[in-house]
Amino acid sequence: MASSPMASSTQSPRPNLAFRRLRGQRSPGEFAAAVRRAAREIGERVSCDARYVGRVEAGEIRCPNYAYERVFLHMFPGRTLTDLGFAPRALVRGRGVRTDSDAPAVHRTSETGPTSRPPTTIHPPPTTIHSYESHPSGSDPHACDPYAVQTHEESDVQRRAFMTGSTATVAAALGPIGLTLGGPAEAAALRGRRVGDAEAGAVEAAVRKIRLLDDRHGAAGLYRRAAAPLRTAYTLLDAGTTTRQPTSDRLYAGAGELAISVGWLAHDSGRFDDARSHYAEALATARVSSNAALEAHAFCNTAFLARDAGRPRESVRAAQAATHAARRLGSHRLLSLIALREAGGWAGLGDRSNCEQALARAHALFDRGTAEADPEWMTFFGAAELAGLEAQCWSALGEWARAAGHARRAADVASAQTPQFTRNIALYTAELADDLARAGHPDEAAAAGLRVLALLGEVQSTRIQSMLATTARVLLPHRSSAEVSEFLEGHACLPRAV
Repeated sequence: MASSPMASSTQSPRPNLAFRRLRGQRSPGEFAAAVRRAAREIGERVSCDARYVGRVEAGEIRCPNYAYERVFLHMFPGRTLTDLGFAPRALVRGRGVRTDSDAPAVHRTSETGPTSRPPTTIHPPPTTIHSYESHPSGSDPHACDPYAVQTHEESDVQRRAFMTGSTATVAAALGPIGLTLGGPAEAAALRGRRVGDAEAGAVEAAVRKIRLLDDRHGAAGLYRRAAAPLRTAYTLLDAGTTTRQPTSDRLYAGAGELAISVGWLAHDSGRFDDARSHYAEALATARVSSNAALEAHAFCNTAFLARDAGRPRESVRAAQAATHAARRLGSHRLLSLIALREAGGWAGLGDRSNCEQALARAHALFDRGTAEADPEWMTFFGAAELAGLEAQCWSALGEWARAAGHARRAADVASAQTPQFTRNIALYTAELADDLARAGHPDEAAAAGLRVLALLGEVQSTRIQSMLATTARVLLPHRSSAEVSEFLEGHACLPRAV
């Protein structure tokens, strides 16, 4: 795949020494082969060759296109594009950050003829690529936002945001997950066709199906199947299909929610780089379509991911950004969940005071009850999840007995109120087992661990298996206990997560 013409710069090229160092002793041809292998591992298709590697190292390609970006981040986990020597995408586009007085209006036009929506004038935000008020703590809630996009990048985001094809294509291909579409050739054949409510409904149904399957069975067995229709959907967008604006808004929202759902499957499967990429897609789609609800959801999940990836400060700031986006949505439950995400970040930083403040805010907001404005995706968030997330905070702060109390409540409430959420019951019980083990109650911990093992026949979650592995290591010194020995033997028989 040739590099995008938008990925090169008219400025004098500056060699990319960081990327050259990463190539090491491999020749450009050998490194290109490694890039192609990495692409196949994540389902991407790139035609990288020695010439492309040379252009990158020479600085001719200052920022890769999205496919190469995903491949490079897969090859070098934990690094950002900047770490790889690339420039921020906004600067590569030749439209750096500008002030209000410098920034002309950007006109969005359509090529669909007289029935299309009138052009919309978009004014880039002042000074930075985002305009947010400061957080009371004194930190900028978006200072670490690695996914921000400018409005002039709309064409790039449109290429990646999800739109679907003809009604017949979608209806004929709805598979076990939901939206299984044809390949690039079929997508290209749809060029110019108008899509409507049936296609938007199919997208929304696919999102619901993925969430339902995840609630019941966990993410590990779903991720690869769910990622395929999402990739094909991006290709369908390239076909240039158009629609009425209300339906287009639904498609953008569905696209973002689908990206978040696939991102969560990657997240729960331990594929953090993939999850980060999918959440970035969702956030970009939210920014382009001015969808505050989608933006809040994307930032909320990003906060959770950052906490799990060992970046607690980014977790706090992403949660604060989610709060900013969600303020006017009228959902106290959403704000409560976001406060819990922020609490988790503070706990990861070892900041007990701010963690307790965020937890108190979460409880107060939760107690205000449900509302019509609560997002559909929050069906999982109830008293059990509140207790489970609080347990994780106390666990991160090393207060194992307190954490165990909340984890026990989470598991009990989930079993009584939402028995269909098998994955969450297993998660809360695994949290309980680990907290009990660390609190010095090995037999109780083993009993909880055995209950999780009994659920793993229908739940596939890398997260839960990882938690059980940690608990097994903690309990190993107590293997003389009959119950602990039974748990360790059962855990040893588990198939390894892939």
